[in-house]
Amino acid sequence: MAVRACGLIIYRRLQSAPSSKVADGIEYLLLQTSYGTHHWTPPKGHVDPGEDDLQTAFRETQEEAGLQASQLTLVEGYKKELHYPVRGKPKTVIYWLAEMKDCNTEIKLSEEHQAFQWLKLEDACRFAEYEDMQATLKEVHQFLCSKV
Repeated sequence: MAVRACGLIIYRRLQSAPSSKVADGIEYLLLQTSYGTHHWTPPKGHVDPGEDDLQTAFRETQEEAGLQASQLTLVEGYKKELHYPVRGKPKTVIYWLAEMKDCNTEIKLSEEHQAFQWLKLEDACRFAEYEDMQATLKEVHQFLCSKV
């Protein structure tokens, strides 16, 4: 049985970006783990008994980044499932996409993370070392740019 985790890819739009350059005004939130290799990842975590996947994604985002569901807008039409092994066991991670309602909302980290960054696509891909996460961020960016 695969380990199942769910999370949100969170982005904000900077007001200063000219409307013709929408892509330049988008930044993604990545958190740096305080354990293991200190990798960078969107907020995510394991599904608790009785929870559905989306509830998990919102709960984990609240626990790991201090963001309430009311501070985010879930973006319709985007959901990504990633599959990869962790210590020899299969893992499934499901991500949804959410926009910050207020781009200045404070991020409050839990003990699980030691730092956070708001990053433009290129930097976010550099911080997210895993190829599938890099590909997902690029896919999200294309999705957002096509919606404008």
